[in-house]
Amino acid sequence: MNEADGSALPKTEPWKRMTDPLPAVPEMPFPDDGCPWEELHSFPEIDQTAWVAPGAVVVGRVRLGAQSSVWYGCVLRGDGEYIEVGQQSNVQDGSILHVDPGYPCILGDRVSLGHRALVHASVVEDGVLIAIGASVLSRCIVGEGALIAAGAVVLEGTRVPPHTLWAGCPARQIKEITPEQQARLAHVHRHYVNNTSAYLARFGRAHIDALNGPELS
Repeated sequence: MNEADGSALPKTEPWKRMTDPLPAVPEMPFPDDGCPWEELHSFPEIDQTAWVAPGAVVVGRVRLGAQSSVWYGCVLRGDGEYIEVGQQSNVQDGSILHVDPGYPCILGDRVSLGHRALVHASVVEDGVLIAIGASVLSRCIVGEGALIAAGAVVLEGTRVPPHTLWAGCPARQIKEITPEQQARLAHVHRHYVNNTSAYLARFGRAHIDALNGPELS
């Protein structure tokens, strides 16, 4: 990640393809605008300790870290740049992660993304909580330990300072986070790590292994 603007840097490790060589690109209605053909033939990379609920859509260049979780009805569409979800982070029911050309979508470690939240082509640093129904639009950087309140809309290109509370539409900084709020953020991510272990034990991961390439399953 480019610290100056959150854009993608060249990747050093290639994504594993479903087929090699790639099949021919189909005829496009608008050929000058391109299409994510190679990305759509890339396998997601899902850690063996991560949970993906049945019915969640994880497609293309998506990497899920250890003890992370993606819940029912989510969409993670890595069909341009990549999507990265860090260790012990959770993407709760109905949430969406997507990308822009040159701008991946990156969640750090111990991030909680509340129900029906959206993060688009932005970087969310460690320990952040983005609450229910909040939206983080393209090219934002949300600093470590910040809290984005329910229903907030963080406008494109916003830099959210670490350990601050943002709310409203458009979102603005309300205050610095209290120790009590910091403890709540930590509780949420720990709760979902426990849920991840419980759901893997109860339901298994055959449906998750079907998403991974053969070397990762």
